[in-house]
Amino acid sequence: MEDNKIKHSKPEESKELALHYMKTLVDVARESFLILNSDLRVVSANPIFYETFRVSQEKTENEFLYDLGNGQWNVPELQRLLEEILPKKKVVRNYEVTHEFESIGERTIQLNARQIDAVQLIILAMEDITDRKNLEETLAGHAKILERKIAERTAELSDRIKELESLNTSMVGRELKMVELKKEIEGLKKVIKKGNSKTGNGPNGNDNHKKTRQT
Repeated sequence: MEDNKIKHSKPEESKELALHYMKTLVDVARESFLILNSDLRVVSANPIFYETFRVSQEKTENEFLYDLGNGQWNVPELQRLLEEILPKKKVVRNYEVTHEFESIGERTIQLNARQIDAVQLIILAMEDITDRKNLEETLAGHAKILERKIAERTAELSDRIKELESLNTSMVGRELKMVELKKEIEGLKKVIKKGNSKTGNGPNGNDNHKKTRQT
């Protein structure tokens, strides 16, 4: 029903009606919103925009976007978005801009824009994601530190394992050598015993010698 009103209205009435709906929607939004005309002048802004960027309605409406707040919105990335990307795509989502704003310092703003050709308006949503980006960077930094510590600890454990393996190999080698030496000693004992038996130096050998002499 409302769409039919817009379609059957005169161009100026259609624009006013569309602007009315857009204002109604952005006024209750949680993000900052600007409604721009085709010349990039501010038609309207929502309360969150004024609160976030610390500017007044009097110094915002009907002003050229790049002149707002002593030129704090004169950002090359924003110009590229509105003048090059948006006219071709009509919709731009999640476009990040980091800028030093005069009133609030350096902030990272995520932009979403839609160009509505039928009424020659642009709706621009701005979400301050600075804290989220800082948190992501902090977590990424902690993750890198943790990865480095894990890598260092893994390398230490790997070196320790190699040392233990080397020590184990050495001990096993010694054990094998001891076993071999024991076998050699046993073998030598047997040889000596046999030699003594043959020469009569053993217990049996001495007895045989005595018996021969008595005879």
